Amino acid sequence: MKLLDVELVRVAMPLVRPFRTSFGVQHTRDVLLVRVVTDVAVGWGECAAHAEPFYNEEFTESAMMVLRRWLVPSVRELTDLTGDAVGPACRQVKGYRAAKAGLEMAVLDAELRASGASFAAHLGGSRSAIDVGVSVGITPTIDELVEQVDGYVSDGYRRVKLKIMPGWDVAPLDAVRSAFPDLALQVDANAGYAPDDIELLAWLDRFGMLMIEQPFAPDELRAHAELAARMSTPICLDESILSVGHALTALDLGACSIVNIKVGRVGGVLEAARIHDACLDRGVPVWCGGMLETGVGRAANVALASLPGFTFPADISASDRYWRRDITEPFVLLGSTIEVPTGPGLGITVDHDALRELGAVVELQEDPRR
Repeated sequence: MKLLDVELVRVAMPLVRPFRTSFGVQHTRDVLLVRVVTDVAVGWGECAAHAEPFYNEEFTESAMMVLRRWLVPSVRELTDLTGDAVGPACRQVKGYRAAKAGLEMAVLDAELRASGASFAAHLGGSRSAIDVGVSVGITPTIDELVEQVDGYVSDGYRRVKLKIMPGWDVAPLDAVRSAFPDLALQVDANAGYAPDDIELLAWLDRFGMLMIEQPFAPDELRAHAELAARMSTPICLDESILSVGHALTALDLGACSIVNIKVGRVGGVLEAARIHDACLDRGVPVWCGGMLETGVGRAANVALASLPGFTFPADISASDRYWRRDITEPFVLLGSTIEVPTGPGLGITVDHDALRELGAVVELQEDPRR
């Protein structure tokens, strides 16, 4: 397979409701898509970087620049282009894992569309549908939080994740747990606490949660290990895990007993699958985290979550949880599950009319040698 052209497609997609975390409030999602044209098929990928460098160092503008100047030219040099070859070709660029993931996803989509295989089949997925949960941001009031959770439970979601931050933790958790005593509940701190907060966080044990996700900064592995020793609630790591090596180090230190795997955070769906395999070998449960992706990135997430080691509901949700109109066929909640696409590649079709109506800007990266 040979790369012919690459398009970087940027579009601002309004969210159904504002999504609040300790990083701030999002009313729209600054989406960056990668479309590759090869000599055998066209493929799509999604770069999950956000508009601001608050989740990690990468952000949409920087991802576009790195794709334009270094990643795409490196991949053009490949004489035998495959999804597996993208990572090694881009290795000289440090970081920018979301940009690399979007390019790898697009190339792999084209490769699998040409061969007729689905993402799930290629990765070794074993499920036709995956259990999913929903992530609820920080709301203006506790009453609004309880109302949102009630709506999602009524929709069929059986696992709910609440965002927490200093000053927004005990009271909202108490209200939700009181209203839903049997709900599978977890919290995500997005690294918002300091090691001095261990006593407070250990107190959250009484709420009977599935896990507490990333309470401290990514490099605070010893603090995570200390908290894990103090709590019966399992510790899950997100921002700390950027590769197989990071996952194994965190597990060796006792910093976590559950791993959240996000395609954009770890540099691509293939590295995500390798982290899954390493955790499966150790008997460590994993789950798939979402990053407010469109149907393009969501399709890759759903395929990944079909692998056997993903034992917790995925943080993916149905399309209408986020978008009034997605740019692909919508992913629909069936009971508490979402079906795994079985068509070639990602198994989705991008809606070009929707992209035009949303004002998408397309930047063509032509091969200067042609």
